[in-house]
Amino acid sequence: MEKRFVYADNAGTTAVSRTALDAMLPYFSENFGNPSGVYSVGRASRRALEEAREKIAGTVGASAGEIFFTGSGSEADNWAIRGVAEMLAEKKGRHIITSAVEHHAVFNTLEWLEKRFGFEITTLPVDSDGLISLEDLKNAIRDDTVLVTIMAANNEIGTIMPVREIGAICREKGVLFHTDAVQAVGHIPIDVEAMNVDMLSMAAHKFRGPKGVGALYVRKGIRLPSLIHGGGQEKGKRAGTENVAGIIGMAAALEEAVANMDENMARVSAMRDRLIDGLTKIPYSSLTGHRTNRLPGTASFVFECIEGESMILTLDNAGICASSGSACSSGSLDPSHVLMAIGLSHATAHGSVRLTINECSTDEDIDYILEVLPKTVEKLRSMSPLWEDRLNGKF
Repeated sequence: MEKRFVYADNAGTTAVSRTALDAMLPYFSENFGNPSGVYSVGRASRRALEEAREKIAGTVGASAGEIFFTGSGSEADNWAIRGVAEMLAEKKGRHIITSAVEHHAVFNTLEWLEKRFGFEITTLPVDSDGLISLEDLKNAIRDDTVLVTIMAANNEIGTIMPVREIGAICREKGVLFHTDAVQAVGHIPIDVEAMNVDMLSMAAHKFRGPKGVGALYVRKGIRLPSLIHGGGQEKGKRAGTENVAGIIGMAAALEEAVANMDENMARVSAMRDRLIDGLTKIPYSSLTGHRTNRLPGTASFVFECIEGESMILTLDNAGICASSGSACSSGSLDPSHVLMAIGLSHATAHGSVRLTINECSTDEDIDYILEVLPKTVEKLRSMSPLWEDRLNGKF
């Protein structure tokens, strides 16, 4: 088979859709007004921005007044967590609950609160599929618990958390619930009311919108402290002139993703399952994450006796873009904390490969991966001193 280009790192970022790009373009040129301006060009930008807010709210079952624009999903995570900490530390307590497989935007924010302000963080373990125990969550909630922050779907292994049930427990216990839904929004159905969510983070570039724009849903009645002080943008909560073009692109991309979600989920899931069925036939390989309760486009694996980074570079030479673990932590010599949390050994976790496809992917892309990747594994193992020992049963 001839070399071709296959992009399989859509969990890292996605190409901006034509729909989103076309919606954005006028706001870089003729419709360039500052939305805070009182003159006609500014008012036009303000109308477009508020229409985008309404569209985004509608896709997740929220009202427009509950959507606040940010510069990224990480910023949204930070604002939710730090905002609740500031709001409730003196009134209720300094205890926060999370899971062992969260994104670093959550983990590192919690670590900062712990070291800087003495917050106590309870990290719930996960099972081999990457799921928390709801019983563990119930038992962890205390009188001084101010927040539960657990992701909607994992960025590395694709496992979908029981968000509705987590939210119901939090609602019953009177504890605020934030979910990092950066990987989930635009790919699986999200309804903040039905899911009992108080705050939810999203990022445009994960569903074919532009980079550098995200949003935080904040349920009506929750008065988070301001994130950035200055002007009156975002109800005075996040100062700075809004990224109008980016916000409009985000709204267009998300509306398109939700409108086509059923069709996309079915087609992308079928391609994902072809990858899983084909690649798990490789000896000493295994799927990571839940077999079926996973994001439509995520297929993640570990291959024994191989370094994941070597595989990524070899695949790149063949025209395949993939990732090893989380794109946000690439460059680290430590194995993925997610893979360690689901019970993999240090050595096995180093041999991880994440393939993430979307509606732009084709059956021909899958065919190419299924031809190239097994050969890549065979080649790299032939150069590994550990492989012969593994075959001889030495470990």
